[in-house]
Amino acid sequence: MNELQPPAEAPRLQVLLARPRGFCAGVERAIEIVERALERYGAPVYVRHEIVHNKYVVNSLKNKGAIFVGEIDEIPDGAITIFSAHGVSNDVEDNAKRRNLPYIDATCPLVSKVHKEGQKQAANDRQVILIGHAGHPEVEGTQGRIPGGVLLINCKKDIDKLQVKDSKKMAYITQTTLSVDETRDIISALKKRYPNISGPDVNDICYATQNRQTMARTLAERVDLLLVIGAQNSSNSNRLCEIGKELGTTSHLIDDASMLKTDWLDGIASIGITAGASAPEELVVELIDTIRSYQPIDLIELTGAEENITFKLPRLLRSPAS
Repeated sequence: MNELQPPAEAPRLQVLLARPRGFCAGVERAIEIVERALERYGAPVYVRHEIVHNKYVVNSLKNKGAIFVGEIDEIPDGAITIFSAHGVSNDVEDNAKRRNLPYIDATCPLVSKVHKEGQKQAANDRQVILIGHAGHPEVEGTQGRIPGGVLLINCKKDIDKLQVKDSKKMAYITQTTLSVDETRDIISALKKRYPNISGPDVNDICYATQNRQTMARTLAERVDLLLVIGAQNSSNSNRLCEIGKELGTTSHLIDDASMLKTDWLDGIASIGITAGASAPEELVVELIDTIRSYQPIDLIELTGAEENITFKLPRLLRSPAS
């Protein structure tokens, strides 16, 4: 008579964790601006658009007294106003000035750098091409900061549709959260079409975006499944997921652990986890704990580029509220 055998222990799942991941310096600065404004001026403070693209962050700030609105017109007279990290157009800022709204600009300094580059090129009488995604808040803000406007392209085939004033007097700038490889290809095509075009290679794509894309590629090459924590409307998070798919690795962009489907774990031996630049570390920890509740794991943190960059707060918020 055969004895019943105890069930075999579930195989251990290898979980590779990206580093760097999650918050970048621009996101940390924007969140701190809202928090310090609440401390200094009291609730509510009003924020035009999501301060960063992450519902968890936005809801956390709502609970502290921030109110998020679509446009300046929705903000009461005299209320403390904050512009999101993505930047705003001159029209938005001028509207706040006309209404005498006391405003604080939380635009990421690297986005402001793109604005200044475009303004410099326009001042040199060059027609400016912006490589970016139509409708993204950063793109809308940049479009509204360059005198004379910009020509917006999203991919190489858009170059053929350009109607330029003078092919010898052109420049380009880029959205900060694009795919590094794709943008490099677009810039190469622009230079081939317009040999005299001026621009910064891929340097306008921010350091954090580049570092996270490099690490996503490393993960995707080593795992069976790639999970990217980030909002569905987050440009940089979408790029991380796209990198995994381009390399043939099953990849999912998830807001948080609640979106994890257990059948994704069937038949796999390894998972890679990373997080977009607006995703907080709490969501990473929650996801790891959720996976561990289904199956024993071996957690390995991969190390990439070190990030030691910090950005100064606006002057009026640099000292704590009394």
